[in-house]
Amino acid sequence: MRIAVAGGTGAVGRHVVEAARGAGHDAVVLSRSAAADVITGAGLDAALQGADAVIDVTNTTTLSAAKAVKFFETATRNLLDAESRAGVAHHVALSIVGIDAIDASYYAGKLAQERAVAAGAVPFTIARAAQFHEFAGQLLSGMSGPVAVVPKLLMRPVAAREVGAHLVRVAAGGAVGRASDLVGPRDEVLVDLARRQLAFDGVRRRVLGVRLPGAYWRGLASGSLRGGADAVQGEVTFDEWLGSEDHVRGE
Repeated sequence: MRIAVAGGTGAVGRHVVEAARGAGHDAVVLSRSAAADVITGAGLDAALQGADAVIDVTNTTTLSAAKAVKFFETATRNLLDAESRAGVAHHVALSIVGIDAIDASYYAGKLAQERAVAAGAVPFTIARAAQFHEFAGQLLSGMSGPVAVVPKLLMRPVAAREVGAHLVRVAAGGAVGRASDLVGPRDEVLVDLARRQLAFDGVRRRVLGVRLPGAYWRGLASGSLRGGADAVQGEVTFDEWLGSEDHVRGE
């Protein structure tokens, strides 16, 4: 089948593209570098011709609820409109495990995306995954100085590569509305992951975990982002991922 991947050059998207091609599908990358812009809608009609399914893993980096909502609603609306015109039969949206009670900050955007997908005319599946193993490193890279301060986050991280393969299986299986959640194999605490990653990378840096006020930060510390007992579990642990080529190559 022909699968279009919105955000196909990103941290998850490139794994989706690789998994799709490895499974024998024709994978098409939707990105601004490929002349397809989900925010303006430019190039989407041409890129989606002949597509059977779209996997949306687009992302924005913001803690502003207003900015997150605007981004995800705009991208979703443009994709769904173009998919309807192209006759795409299945829209798959990647979302985040356990965010139902955290309608704030970045998660407000993801919940808005889920609502927009469910209200659209294209048959859909929302596939939620836990935070990626890559998350700790992304936070650390955004901080300077000898001390890194990270929020208290109880999590069950999963490898982005496993998320990519999961999304391809979901896309090939047809629209079901809501797929089983995907989480990692072990409960973890973000501050511990950050310390282990720095130690593995040979970086001398102190990491402090803090509990922050507000609905978003309380949600991170609540444990809800670990998912439920019925979630599908990935196989790659954080420490196994640290030693893998994905981490060594920065993927």
